[in-house]
Amino acid sequence: MSAINLTIDGREIVAREGQTILDVALENDIHVPRLCHDPRVSPSGSCRLCVVEIEGEKGLHTSCTRLATEGMQVATESQAINQSRKMTLEFLLSEHDARCTSCDADGDCALQDYSYEYGADLGHFGSLVPEDRELVYTGGHRGIVYDPSKCVRCQLCVRICSEVAMVDALTMKGRALDVRVSTAFDLPLNETTCELCGLCISACPTNALWETKAQGKGRAKDLEKVRTTCTYCGVGCQLDLNVNPRINRIVRVTSEPGSVVNDGNLCVKGRFGAQFVSSPDRLTHPLIRENGEFREASWDEALSYAGERLAEIRDEHGPEGIAFLSSCRCTNEENFLMQKIARAAGRTNNVDQCATTCHAPTVAGLATAFGSGAMTNSIDEIKDVDTLFIIGSNPTEAHPIIGYEMKKALRKGAKLVVCDPRKTWMAKRADVHIQQAHGTDNMLINAMMKHILEENLHDEDFIKERCEDFDVFRENLEKYDMEEAARVCGVEADDIRAAAEMYARGSPSAIFYTLGITEHTCGTENVMNLANLAMLCGHIGKPSSGVNPLRGQNNVQGGCDMGAIHSVFPGYQKVQDEAVREKFGTAWGVDIPTNRGGRVTDFVEKAGEGVLKALYAFGEDPVRSEPNQAKVIENLKKLDLLVVQEIFMTETAKLADVVLPATCFAEKDGTFTNSERRVQRVRKAVEPPGEARPDWQILCDVSTAMGYPMSYESPSEIFDEMASLTPSYGGMSYDRIDDAGLQWPCPSKDHPGTRFLHAGSFARGKGLMQAIDFRPPAEVPDQEYPLVLSTGRTLYHYNIGNMSRESDVISDKQPENFVEINPADAQRLGIEHGGMVRVTTRRGSVVVRAMVGDRTRPGAVWMPFHFVESSTNLLTNDAFDNVTRTAEYKCCAARIEPEEALEGSVAE
Repeated sequence: MSAINLTIDGREIVAREGQTILDVALENDIHVPRLCHDPRVSPSGSCRLCVVEIEGEKGLHTSCTRLATEGMQVATESQAINQSRKMTLEFLLSEHDARCTSCDADGDCALQDYSYEYGADLGHFGSLVPEDRELVYTGGHRGIVYDPSKCVRCQLCVRICSEVAMVDALTMKGRALDVRVSTAFDLPLNETTCELCGLCISACPTNALWETKAQGKGRAKDLEKVRTTCTYCGVGCQLDLNVNPRINRIVRVTSEPGSVVNDGNLCVKGRFGAQFVSSPDRLTHPLIRENGEFREASWDEALSYAGERLAEIRDEHGPEGIAFLSSCRCTNEENFLMQKIARAAGRTNNVDQCATTCHAPTVAGLATAFGSGAMTNSIDEIKDVDTLFIIGSNPTEAHPIIGYEMKKALRKGAKLVVCDPRKTWMAKRADVHIQQAHGTDNMLINAMMKHILEENLHDEDFIKERCEDFDVFRENLEKYDMEEAARVCGVEADDIRAAAEMYARGSPSAIFYTLGITEHTCGTENVMNLANLAMLCGHIGKPSSGVNPLRGQNNVQGGCDMGAIHSVFPGYQKVQDEAVREKFGTAWGVDIPTNRGGRVTDFVEKAGEGVLKALYAFGEDPVRSEPNQAKVIENLKKLDLLVVQEIFMTETAKLADVVLPATCFAEKDGTFTNSERRVQRVRKAVEPPGEARPDWQILCDVSTAMGYPMSYESPSEIFDEMASLTPSYGGMSYDRIDDAGLQWPCPSKDHPGTRFLHAGSFARGKGLMQAIDFRPPAEVPDQEYPLVLSTGRTLYHYNIGNMSRESDVISDKQPENFVEINPADAQRLGIEHGGMVRVTTRRGSVVVRAMVGDRTRPGAVWMPFHFVESSTNLLTNDAFDNVTRTAEYKCCAARIEPEEALEGSVAE
């Protein structure tokens, strides 16, 4: 991209080709007034406040639509410019709220600011506001309010809804002075395609659109903004928590355009999902179970009881009798401490976190193939991908901001291949949508790779130079017949061929997947095969080209990085390596345990067998998140000691002997590591409720009570210890990551971080190509259970729902559990859309509402898992991946039948 030299207000400036005059001015801190401009959408020039003069050209020019050119000389201020801006503002004021210049706006209002700046006369053109103009319009929506009297018709809200979110929920209606923002057919927002992202609010320059006070009240000028990292999915969006310090409450959540990762965009949970912070249901005091009931206890009593009992069980039953469950909702520092407690205080490698539930096959599969089990590319590279290959992932719902980046790529002309049993937003817009049968991913991938080889679309040079075991891999593919693969997958053979060719020919192409790939009994094999596909075509180790697992929880990447896994220390340094054990043992002053250790699914089984006697869990709710819920409850009840550290009384906490009230992300400092390996700051914004304490402090106190003293002054001190022991984080510190974070590996203080992995060579040397065979799911439909049940996440809720369901705005949009069923199955079974049905598997039964539509294949049903009153994990199968023990949530046999009850959701 060539450089352009121009002059603005006498300053010589170098611009980039394709930049507008306004872009260049703002980038160089030259203020130019504007109302209809937002860097996230295409310019329109409609407000005409950004006009400038260009030497040698007549008249005034809108700087947002005029490209900078070589030698251009621009003036942003002059008598003519200022007079034009003043007149424009006076025209706007004549159609605006007559109180504008005296209005005490609840939020920022650029029109008011400019009216003062340019001395606009409120009455110059008189008032053209109709007397009967509607003052406030909510559209039947609990989250967003629109006031037409403050609207300047810039259409930013309509354009950002169309161009960025691509949901087209808003439009303009009316004529002349009655033009206003509305929806198609004036439908209430909740009945439109609106996704509650609030981008319309973020773009509005006059506060005509604003959030309702669902989270709390407070005038903008009285609020304090605290920059932090979102606590929901693994994208790592940067948030500004707007806090009213007088009431210690988050009033609203905003984000600045230009912020790293999300560019000021938020999803519904980022915008409206912080209400849980101030929930009256938060845990506020330590609790001890006595005579079958909880009673409040002092911190000293609770910590002593928990620590001493853990130590007693450790000493009596050894390393297999005690286990520690860490939390990917919590910070890197806290996950580092939990695995340190397990090994130094608990003397065991029985430590795990939620990756076993979701992405452990990613860590195992990609580490085997490449030497590193992480997302290979950066989020901002997605917009430049030529062919997007999405398999087992629903990014517009599970990772909406990554979905926005994919939408950018589509607007630039990218091709899209989607392999998913459901018709997601992306699937409906795909060039090729393969709606394969559940659990047939490896059959599909093998058929694609065989076709690529037959058509000589593979990258021979890449394979020869950078891969090994290609011959074994190739020989294995010979037995996969395209027509047979199409039959097994339940799709057209030509669609498989088209997908293979589109991916292979893309330049660059990138693979994106999530739990639709990993949550199978062959999950690790699925991941290894996607690695095969990337290496076969040479689509790895380049910008915008790689294998990209999209992480589900906010810090699941960090939880893995911190070594909260039985087999590795922080930075994936292997426990079995004697030199590594000596390194950590010396640093911590202990002998590092050598027992094999286990995962959360092992903990549940060992508790049932009577081998595991004590479990210390913080920030996780295995009763809700693990499969076959009834069995989980039964087994956990057999423990001698269950210690739970939480922010709510979860279903697991209800079984505990000791409950320790902790703080959420908004009440403490630390770091999260997002899906693209970016380590970012988490900052305290409000005080915790009651006696709740930060997790890192509680962990230190429990360890001390167990006989291994731990004490730190701050989370940054914990981070520094971790970085000193973890090569991939070795060059990081709070000072270095304070602004925009850094992506690992970052091995030294002068290292800039790594945007994409495996450039030139793989972390393991050469990439390992492996022979992967198709294996069917552990449980397939039969006469008694003729349907396939799969589970997943919706846009509006998050995991077990204990945070997102505290939001009135979100719960109003999606209040209850449901099951999606194909119309053909619904008609055959006598099920009506919106009616109550009973879903049953070999493990349990729940009653939920039926959603009849074509999102699912015939013979398949789909349910979310966010609703405790009708817990979907009562149904799921506790069959596990043969490498990582990740459960097969995506396939189990089920039946469905109409339920006599007309209302409510009942779990049995």
